[in-house]
Amino acid sequence: MSTAAEFAMAKVSRVRDDPDARLALMCLLYNGSDDEVMAHLPYRRAAVAFVRWQLRRGLLRPGAGSPWWRAVNERLMRDGWEARALAAGFDPAGTTPSALASLEFVREPTARNWYRAHNVSIVAAYLEHRDLAERESRTERFFINLVLMRVLYAHALVSAPRLALGWLASVAPALGDPRVRMTGLFLSMARILPATYPLGDDVERYVAIEHQLGRLLDVGVIQPRLRQVYDWSAAELGLVGVRDLLTDGVPSYAWSADDRLPWFPRPTVLARLARRAVPAR
Repeated sequence: MSTAAEFAMAKVSRVRDDPDARLALMCLLYNGSDDEVMAHLPYRRAAVAFVRWQLRRGLLRPGAGSPWWRAVNERLMRDGWEARALAAGFDPAGTTPSALASLEFVREPTARNWYRAHNVSIVAAYLEHRDLAERESRTERFFINLVLMRVLYAHALVSAPRLALGWLASVAPALGDPRVRMTGLFLSMARILPATYPLGDDVERYVAIEHQLGRLLDVGVIQPRLRQVYDWSAAELGLVGVRDLLTDGVPSYAWSADDRLPWFPRPTVLARLARRAVPAR
């Protein structure tokens, strides 16, 4: 019998150059099988929604797509399938640390464990492939940071509700639940980015047309507690490198902390009200 790591790598290698097959493999990871050898897992919609957006933009195409997005997508799938193999009794030799978080989710499929498994894999890929991210356009790198900022915050809604939403902590887990459409809001910047790749360097134009709800979330709620979210995430995920991805309040993954303007747009009235209503501790 092959090791769990070898089993997962073989699965992912077969679909590496076929974007549609990547999506199908992600769906299969959650769907399970009729013989109950591989049990159904919840939160499939949250897991595949962003993969579909990557497909629409062409990010996963071999050659013409994004090497960075392809690597991150592959890490997420590989960890998931490695966890499936470990749960089925495959040899654990060579198991990647990030796959162990996915194994916890397979064994106990809660919202908290789903976010931890997802974010351990995602952040591990971010840290591993920074050199690929640095080759992306300024706009793409802005969005890559925005995605990270929002998924870390979404995790905090479920697992650290008081940090995430202050006195409204009691409603935070429901807002962050991966089964509800609120999850899509954390990636709502995708609604204003063109469904193309690559993007140019005019990030300010995209920030300027961000809709009210996205500005409310980013500027009014998340931004005042960013340092807390990144520090909490580093401890929760067991990845201390997360702390270094925020510098002086600026998300700084493959991004200069001196390039501050896109991260501090003029707050809308709603964003200012949100800062007063749910102040960071």
